[in-house]
Amino acid sequence: MMQDGLENLEESLAGLTKKQWRSRMAALAEQHGMYQSLGDQHFATFIDQDNTLLVTFETIQGIQNLSELSQPLGFDLVKSQGWSHLCLISDGDTWFRESRVYGFFDQLIDDGFFEEFDKVVFYGAGPCGYAASAFSVASPGATVVAIQPQATLDPQMTEWDDRFVEMRRTSFTDRYGYAPDMLDAADQAFVIYDPREQLDAMHATLFSRSNVTRLRLPNMGSTLQTRLAEMETLYQVISLAGAGKLTAIRFWQHYRARRNNLGYLRRLAAQLNDHERPYLTAMLCRNVAQRMRAPKFRRRYRELEKRAKAGEFTMPPKL
Repeated sequence: MMQDGLENLEESLAGLTKKQWRSRMAALAEQHGMYQSLGDQHFATFIDQDNTLLVTFETIQGIQNLSELSQPLGFDLVKSQGWSHLCLISDGDTWFRESRVYGFFDQLIDDGFFEEFDKVVFYGAGPCGYAASAFSVASPGATVVAIQPQATLDPQMTEWDDRFVEMRRTSFTDRYGYAPDMLDAADQAFVIYDPREQLDAMHATLFSRSNVTRLRLPNMGSTLQTRLAEMETLYQVISLAGAGKLTAIRFWQHYRARRNNLGYLRRLAAQLNDHERPYLTAMLCRNVAQRMRAPKFRRRYRELEKRAKAGEFTMPPKL
């Protein structure tokens, strides 16, 4: 349900140039709270609503790819839940390693900004997941939800990660630097990753802390935020975090939606095929074909039936 006074947040920002988009974001934010430029590559918006605050770190490119309205992820929760929303936005993947961003959070701390809220949730994915973890130290007691976060890109520690070599001259050892250490002040944090994505899994290991729950999503691939959004699980998880009800059990309950996500099901089928497990592949293909419109799974099942008739393996019994 749309919260009163937020009707103009339904405005579509799709199709605008980058300059136009930033200008409209500034106008919308100033109507409901605050806009602050943090240089050419970063800015912040704040929508002032109730005493639950969602802090998201997002990129312009990610927003435009994920949202039909080209709006930050947090806007949907502002509109439906009435939450307050602080959004840090970057132009491209910067990991928010910028002195003006540090200064912005310093000022929020000095002003007691986060103390005005009963519940604070930090959220981000990938480089933005790193930032959500790192800057959460500004709000002790916050809950953090980070998808595929990097712990650091300091080559002295993660020289094995060759995906972001252009960032190796960027300092990850000064203020708000090593993300796992910055989580020590959090009430709890949830790090979500696919253990089959080796580099993501290696970073996730560095987040091992008593207050960190690592949620392993095998066969979900390298675009977890997109997949979770497709399944409508992402907003449910963040909503639970804002209500103080997010636990591993609650997450897995909502994550059952993967049973209807064809991207996940295709990766699972590919893994079974790679491991030469025709019996389990047949079970999967039959289940999917019976529940969904999935012609590739139906064709694969027929192929497996032919192989079984040829004596290669025994098909699972039909229930």
